[in-house]
Amino acid sequence: MKIFITGISTDVGKTIVAAIVVEALEADYWKPIQAGDLGNSDSHKIKSKISNQKSKIFENAYQLNTPASPHWAAEIDGITIDVSQIQEPETDNHLVIEGAGGIFVPLNEKETIIDLIKPDYKIIVVSRHYLGSINHTLLTVEAIQNRGLQVSGIIFSGSENKPTESLILNKTGIKCIGRIDEEPYFDQNVIKEYADLFRQNLVNL
Repeated sequence: MKIFITGISTDVGKTIVAAIVVEALEADYWKPIQAGDLGNSDSHKIKSKISNQKSKIFENAYQLNTPASPHWAAEIDGITIDVSQIQEPETDNHLVIEGAGGIFVPLNEKETIIDLIKPDYKIIVVSRHYLGSINHTLLTVEAIQNRGLQVSGIIFSGSENKPTESLILNKTGIKCIGRIDEEPYFDQNVIKEYADLFRQNLVNL
């Protein structure tokens, strides 16, 4: 199974969700494009937060120095991101793929994150409650569906908001895999607790 994790915006909890999914399935992990924080990248964070010994962390296809939109970070580095050159790593294991920001974050003048999603990927949308998040979540889901793709599940992160979550689930008809509370920290033990909690829903994707 290949699972693509995207968010309704930046800083909504994609990497924490990715760590939980990786741990739950003992899956491999791949972030095609990393922009900025190369010394403490999302790949580094995943490695530090999982405790199983099976998962493999694959190298980014592009490592960009500036924490900015990939198309701009690439331009600063003097390169252009070529989506045709981004090759999915080969593995016999489950593979968790983490996007950057939301689905329309630009990679170059023509392509965005959604162009990295293949038809056989299971898509998980990470939604976090804030003013405007309902709109952003529904837009994300509709845009994915308009590409002929399906969202396999939603994970809510941060402070609970039952009316918002119920409306999103009822309007989209998408399954909720689980919700992640506003924890004081996320270490290996906390990640493992959520992995155990979410595992069955993830297996059933």
